[in-house]
Amino acid sequence: MRRILLLLEYDGSGFAGLQRQRAGLRTVQGELEKALSAIGALPKAVAAGRTDAGVHALAMPFHFDLPGRIPTEKIPEALNRLLPEDLKALSAREVPPTFHARRDAKSRTYLYRLLLRPHPSPLLRQRAWWLKGPLDLRAMEEALPLLLGRHNFLGFAKEEVRQGERELYEARLEALEGEVGLEVRLYLRGNSFLRGQVRGMVGTLVEVGRGKRPKESLKAILETGERRLAGPSAPPQGLYFVEATYEL
Repeated sequence: MRRILLLLEYDGSGFAGLQRQRAGLRTVQGELEKALSAIGALPKAVAAGRTDAGVHALAMPFHFDLPGRIPTEKIPEALNRLLPEDLKALSAREVPPTFHARRDAKSRTYLYRLLLRPHPSPLLRQRAWWLKGPLDLRAMEEALPLLLGRHNFLGFAKEEVRQGERELYEARLEALEGEVGLEVRLYLRGNSFLRGQVRGMVGTLVEVGRGKRPKESLKAILETGERRLAGPSAPPQGLYFVEATYEL
């Protein structure tokens, strides 16, 4: 029996989220576990995190157990013959039998894409959050350091029952002129994230950029953990799980 670490890329537009749900709902975990069963693997797959409906992933780690003799390097090819077009395996490697994709992750990184232009983009309607008006990017950049460090992030979360203390290692903004207009990318890296935390932070930062709130308002959200003090959640289609890191 081998424990395998698998990296998956997916377009979340057609999924009801990552985690397996009630019958009839299409999920990333559900599609992966069907393919794993077909290649003789134990069907339970454990992810490094979770993504909601409409959220994408560039390299989501999963672990699973595999009996038999299929070479590890052949696993992505075998799975990709079975997986749908919006979900594909990128790589596989053997890891120690005690490895756990969620518990052993040292950090997780998310990307959020904002498209700034006068009219919506048909090409990016499921890939970025379109905003018609301009944003004060300098004000948003000045607000980002307030999020760094260990805080109670419940004020940005949604439907969360866990305790809210998390640590954010990195928060940065990039602006680039692409083929379809000005794109703003927000990168957020932390030890772990609460449900809805990233989208709550992005929605609040956009209010800073629109001049609807001062950057200092983020301090009160972190100090109180009150969701009502934060901005609305950004929509799911602009959010991407980028990577998780491990000590292997």
